Amino acid sequence: MFKIILLRILSNTIAVIGICFILMIVLIALLAPVIVPYDPYKINVYRVLEPPSKDHFFGTDELGRDVLSRIIYGARVSLKVGIIAMGIAIITGTLLGSIAGYYGGFIDSLIMRIVDVMLSFPTLFLILAIVAVLEPNIYIIMAVIGLTGWMDVARLVRAEVLSLKEREFVLASKAMGASSFRIIFKHILPNAIYPVIVAATFAVGGAILIESGLSFLGLGIQPPEPSWGGILSVGKDYITVAWWMSFFPGIAIFLTVLSFNLFGEALRDALDPKKWAEDL
Repeated sequence: MFKIILLRILSNTIAVIGICFILMIVLIALLAPVIVPYDPYKINVYRVLEPPSKDHFFGTDELGRDVLSRIIYGARVSLKVGIIAMGIAIITGTLLGSIAGYYGGFIDSLIMRIVDVMLSFPTLFLILAIVAVLEPNIYIIMAVIGLTGWMDVARLVRAEVLSLKEREFVLASKAMGASSFRIIFKHILPNAIYPVIVAATFAVGGAILIESGLSFLGLGIQPPEPSWGGILSVGKDYITVAWWMSFFPGIAIFLTVLSFNLFGEALRDALDPKKWAEDL
C-alpha cells in the first residue's frame, strides 16, 4: 500500500516540485547558521537600502541588514510556528474528535457545541483578539494558532470514528473486554489516520500564513527577530524606493504555502481508497 501511495505522489509532477521546495526550505532552515552570508541582526548604516547586488543578493533593509540572511532565518521561525501549531491543532482535534465519536450522547453533543461556538468566530479576528491581550511571542503565537485551528480536525476524526466504531473488529474487541482507551488508540485511530495526515499538511501552510499575517500587523514575532511577515511589514513603508524588501519575503511566503498545499492535494489523492482500487 505504501508503494502505491508513493508512486501516486511521484506521478504528480507539480506535487513533486512542491515536495522538493519544502525539503529545500527545511534544509535551509536547519543549516541557517552555517549558510547565511551575513549576520541577520548586524546593523550597517553605511549600506542602508542597497538594491540586490553580488554582495547582497536580496539587497539590504532600512538598517543595512542583509535581506537574504534575514529571510533564511525567517524560514526557521515560519517552519517552527507552522509545524508546532499544526501539531497542537491535530493532537487536540484528534483527541476531542475521537472522544466525541466513540462515546456519543452528551459528550458528543458537548464537544460538537464547543466546535460550533469556536467556528462561529472568524478565526483571524479571534487570534488577533487573543494575541492583542497577551504579550506576543513565538510560543504564544504557536499555542494560539494551534488552539484555534483544531475544530475541523475534530469534525473529520469524529466522522471517521462514527463509521469505524460499528465495524466487526471493534465490536470483537469490545466483546473480548478491551478498554475504551485501547480500542480508540489501537484499533480506531490507526484506521482513521489518513485524513488526519492530509489535514496536517494543509494546516502547516495555513499556520505559516496566519503567523505571517500577524507579524505583518505587528502582533506576531517581534523585532529584531526576523520573520517573513515582519520583513514584509517594514518593506511596505519603503515599497517605492526598496521594492526588494517586500518582494522577496512575499515570494518566500507564497511559494512555501503553495508547496504545502500542492503536497496536501497530492497526498489526498494518493490516500483515496477508490484510487487504490484503480491501481490494484
